[in-house]
Parts: sequence; C-alpha cells; structure tokens
Amino acid sequence: MLKGLERLSSRLEKATIGLTVIGGLCLLGVVVVVTAGVVSRYAFGAPLLGVNEIVELTAVALVMSALPYCTARGDHVAIDVFDPILGAWGRLIGDVLSRAIAIVILAVLTHRAALKVLDALEWGDATNMLRMPLWPYYAILAAGAALCALVFAAQFLVLIAKGPQQ
Repeated sequence: MLKGLERLSSRLEKATIGLTVIGGLCLLGVVVVVTAGVVSRYAFGAPLLGVNEIVELTAVALVMSALPYCTARGDHVAIDVFDPILGAWGRLIGDVLSRAIAIVILAVLTHRAALKVLDALEWGDATNMLRMPLWPYYAILAAGAALCALVFAAQFLVLIAKGPQQ
C-alpha cells in the first residue's frame, strides 16, 4: 500500500510544481505591474489605471496556486507544544483529524469555486474598471483548492498506513 501511495505522492508533487510555476508567473506579473505603476505615477505623473484590480486578482491566483506545493512540503505553520504530552497516538489522531477537516473545507471551497467559474462564464462577470474576466481566477482557486485537498488526502492515507510514530 505504501508503494502505491508513494507513486500517488510523486504524481501529486509534479502537479503541485506545475501549479506553483503558475504562481511564480503571477508573482512576476505583480512585480512588473506594481513597478510599472510606481514608475508611471512618480516619474511621469500618470498613474496606471486598474493596477489594484490586477494585483488583487493575481494575488488570489498566486496564493491558491502555491498552496498545494506548500502543503505537500509540510511548510505550513505547525504548533508542536503538546506533542510530548499527547504521545504517538495523540499526535496521529491530531494529524489525521486536522487533515480530514482540511479535506472537507477544501472540497467545499473547490465545489463553490467551480460553481462560480460556471456562473462567471455564463454571465460574463468581469472587473469593474478593466473588464477583466473573473472566471480564470475562480478556476485557479478551484484547481489550487482541489489539488491541496488531494495532497492532504494522500498525507491522510500515509499517516493511516504508517500508524503512530515515536
């Protein structure tokens, strides 16, 4: 069973890296847009229209595309103050429970974001100032949440398969 989980983890890792590349491009885009906005405003006295819209939406894409990678690497903030008190079984139960809750929450978020993609496509939802379509941002949100839920599910299965660790 652990061999199969390792293969799944490998595939998930490749998917998280692919989504993280999108996040990296979003970060570069934000840097370019903000830099252009600052230079335009202070050097030429002509602020760029819609910089806030671009930054706000791109920040959503950046965070949600980087979240699965961060989850897969275990880079979230963790509090281990109670680990010695809980013991091996307590840690296992806490880890399994936290991942189960995360999976449920991310599944709901994925479902709602997917519905928003369809809604935004149907109604042509766009930003107020630049009229940028909103559906791609909802799609990235849905993809990031879904992939993150899958990563948590793989971790959940690995935890169950390994059992309590000292």
